[in-house]
Amino acid sequence: MSEKINDAALKALKIAFSYMPKAIEVTKYEYGDRYQKVLEHIETVKETLLINDVDPEEVYGEINPENTPHSTY
Repeated sequence: MSEKINDAALKALKIAFSYMPKAIEVTKYEYGDRYQKVLEHIETVKETLLINDVDPEEVYGEINPENTPHSTY
């Protein structure tokens, strides 16, 4: 997939991504035999965000600004 998505779909994807586990949290111990599939899903969402000019690292702060520490630099 290399096409940009509409604004409503992008916002929905950002919200869903903010609830996804971080890749470092996905282990075979926690997710069993499906851990590799979960990692693939996370990567697919990240790629779609990047195609749409969204930094995955900034999504949580955009969706949940009240729960995000403010940096001062």
